[in-house]
Amino acid sequence: MPSTNRNSASGSRSTPAPIAIAGFRQIYSTSRVEAALEELPPGANESLKGTYEKMLKAGGDRFSVKPAGMPDFDALAEELPNFREVLDDLRRQLALCLETADPVELTPLLLLGEPGIGKTHFARRISQLLGTGYGFVSMSSLTAGWVLSGASSQWRNARAGKVFDTLVNGDYANPVMVVDEIDKASTDGQYDPLGALYALLEPDTAAEFVDEFAEVPVDCSDIVWVATANDLGRIPDPILNRMNVYEIPAPDRDGARRIAQGLYREIRDSHEWGTNFPERMSDPVADRLARCAPREMRRQLVGAFGSAKLAGRNEIGLQDLSGERSARRPRIGF
Repeated sequence: MPSTNRNSASGSRSTPAPIAIAGFRQIYSTSRVEAALEELPPGANESLKGTYEKMLKAGGDRFSVKPAGMPDFDALAEELPNFREVLDDLRRQLALCLETADPVELTPLLLLGEPGIGKTHFARRISQLLGTGYGFVSMSSLTAGWVLSGASSQWRNARAGKVFDTLVNGDYANPVMVVDEIDKASTDGQYDPLGALYALLEPDTAAEFVDEFAEVPVDCSDIVWVATANDLGRIPDPILNRMNVYEIPAPDRDGARRIAQGLYREIRDSHEWGTNFPERMSDPVADRLARCAPREMRRQLVGAFGSAKLAGRNEIGLQDLSGERSARRPRIGF
């Protein structure tokens, strides 16, 4: 496994935890890419040729980052109180590496819970706290195993997989990679959508992961894996054995209000127009939103901001909230 360059640099990001330590890690060998490019036969896949050329231009080094001190998990626990158990475990794991030159090492996470309770949002916030990149794969809409690991360049319209793309075309060697709704991965009998994870979730094999399209080893061993699911029974045991599983409860009434306020601040603070609105929404609006799952809260808030603005107001009122969507689709039939 290539070693991390210890000549660290400092920088900052507009996230709750700035990048405090950023070294470099080689995720692929440019000499191996050059050899692969030279060995391409006449008439080879033009997309593959372009991929090799892009890899050579970008170089094989990527940032390997970690926070200089313990991230503000307490603030995130206030924002997302139903994820406190996960945060406590992350705190213990990070404590082992923050005061040394060791890179961040986190056991893959599986967040198990009802739809819409904030699992994907939590994963994105962890990415921000660590100061690293973010990749996302939704398994509910995928049927082919190559979406994670790429398809052979011999196939028509073949391309690299999501993991390769996130590392090679991103800036970081240790992004947070989210496998959303892993329990909904389907198969057509020919491909196993989760097959690539058997190697990717083991550091030793992940260090020499070969995307089937590019056919050049890429070091994926520093990726921080977060999977989400609703049904544990639909996930293969070999995958579960490689992950820490957390059952995420629905938030209680007080927790739901705090989540609503946190989402309000996030949406407000991420847009220039947000400065025209108060830092907190009113208690009656927060109480109404507390009836919703976090996913529905976000939808309601985006619409409410727009509704208030159209009405010439700079504060969200109850009249700006629309009716809650049903959590389940109505059944069709008799």
